[in-house]
Amino acid sequence: MRRFYLFSLIMAAAVLLSSAIAASAQTGQLRGHVVIKQADGTSVPGAGAQIDVFRTDLSGEYPTKADKKGQFVYAGLPYVGRYILAASAPNAAPSALTGVRVGQDIDYEIVLGPGNGRRYTKDEAKSAVQPSAGGATSSTGGGGESAADKAKREELAKKNAEIETKNKKIEASNTVVAEAFKAGNVALNAKNYDEAIKQYDIGLAADPEQAALLTNKSAALKARGVDKYNAGIKDKDAAATESAKADFKAAAEAANAAADLLKKEPAATDP
Repeated sequence: MRRFYLFSLIMAAAVLLSSAIAASAQTGQLRGHVVIKQADGTSVPGAGAQIDVFRTDLSGEYPTKADKKGQFVYAGLPYVGRYILAASAPNAAPSALTGVRVGQDIDYEIVLGPGNGRRYTKDEAKSAVQPSAGGATSSTGGGGESAADKAKREELAKKNAEIETKNKKIEASNTVVAEAFKAGNVALNAKNYDEAIKQYDIGLAADPEQAALLTNKSAALKARGVDKYNAGIKDKDAAATESAKADFKAAAEAANAAADLLKKEPAATDP
């Protein structure tokens, strides 16, 4: 009996640890790269470009810098937020993308044209990406636009619009994932493990590469396994203990899958 109670204490500690992990898993990563199109038509990486991530559903601004290859990664952004992604660089016009979501493993591309190196404020970025008569969802700022600059701007807007279209295709799955994550957590905290597992599976069906869902599903499986194991020992029910072992195995598989996904994420750049 002493070994049994020790096992129960270990599993209970594991559930508490998983709950702590679940809280931290509600943030995600945003990555992309900056390309600067020069006046002669050539393109170069936006080395050291200023990156500004503006949250639009709530107040929030998250600045960082691109590396020497023009690439940037921002970790720890709230998963459920909506964002505008803006970039600026010396001798370039600022540009912004709207409809940006965190944790989608999308390499967002921001293309800057020739300009004066101005940096967008949050209000300027929001105004710049407002849909125009042509439905554009991105903008490159400038001033004194020539015919050549206009052609370049339209080309950049077309490319950014293509990215926006791709974002919209995954927006429905984002909603499913967010709702399932929330409902699953409510059920997990209420110790309704069957419902929690069901909700996490709904989210994983929409997007199987969500480490947060896998982590929390693992916690729910472990906790359900403990309940089954305790009941099986008490009632001398071999079937219940075997079912508990199946839950423990599934919990380990979900945890390992979450760990593998997190290992694949690129390292964040310094803000």
